[in-house]
Amino acid sequence: MRRGIALFAAFVLLLILGLFSLRSGAVTVPFSDLWSSLLGHDTPSSYIVLQYRLPRVLTAILAGSGLAAAGVILQSLIRNPLASPDVIGITKGAGFTAAAVIFLFPGSPSYVLPLAAFGGAIAAMLLLLLLSKRMTLSPASFALVGVALGAVFQAGIQYLLVKHPSNINMTLLWMSGSLWGRGWEIALSLLPWIVVLLPVAWLQYRRLDVLQLGDEGGTALGISLRPARIGLLLLAVALTGSSVAAVGSIGFIGLISPHIARLIAGGRHQWMVPLSALIGADLLLLGDWLGRLIIIPREVPVGIMTAVIGAPYFIYLLRRERKRRA
Repeated sequence: MRRGIALFAAFVLLLILGLFSLRSGAVTVPFSDLWSSLLGHDTPSSYIVLQYRLPRVLTAILAGSGLAAAGVILQSLIRNPLASPDVIGITKGAGFTAAAVIFLFPGSPSYVLPLAAFGGAIAAMLLLLLLSKRMTLSPASFALVGVALGAVFQAGIQYLLVKHPSNINMTLLWMSGSLWGRGWEIALSLLPWIVVLLPVAWLQYRRLDVLQLGDEGGTALGISLRPARIGLLLLAVALTGSSVAAVGSIGFIGLISPHIARLIAGGRHQWMVPLSALIGADLLLLGDWLGRLIIIPREVPVGIMTAVIGAPYFIYLLRRERKRRA
């Protein structure tokens, strides 16, 4: 009962945040015009609502849910509550290839940048598989290799920023994560990925539950650990790569959403996956909405806002983990 109420509350909050996001910005849309525009009636604000803000809201919902679901998978896979796509280097890999395209091929078509980001996420995953100790993918070695890879990719991004300062503004905007200018092309390109991959992630809830028991428990229950981990890793990378390709490098969503879901719904992934996806969408919508209200008519990139929201919670998690181990 409690879990169902939590899912319903997260969904209602998503609708509320979506409506306020559609209404707010440099131009405030009255609720009467907002409803009329959504119902298909022509109003002075119809173009702003339907062509600018609605695809932006949809992109935020899809990307937030994708990053959060990837975080659930990675935390269960590595058995580390501090794991997330940005912590183990997948997000950084996507950011490095995107930055390389911006700097080295500035005249590339717009569709090349998302493809490059997705390719970078895949490359980071392959490197993780190759460098993990004896390909056993043990949680400890996997997490350490991921952190090291993320540092290498971050160093590569910094090098590109120093060597090619002419495009630094666009790169910093993309690297901080932004929903600015996200139209229907981006939203519709992300939609099939999330619509397909989220149900697949939910269907893995039994396997994720078993992996929480450790290697011995998983083997005793008949789970082939290595294929299971590789399959789940591929799923997390696909969710991360498609989301980062749409909105840029946004951190903390994949880290704190699973924790909030776990506190509310417990450790069963049957509930954690959908609840975490809804919480991730809520957090990204909240960050984007606040970022547009702070310095109107300018915007604070949503990645900065999610960092402001998520950093205190991350510090709390570190302190709690230290106390638990002590």
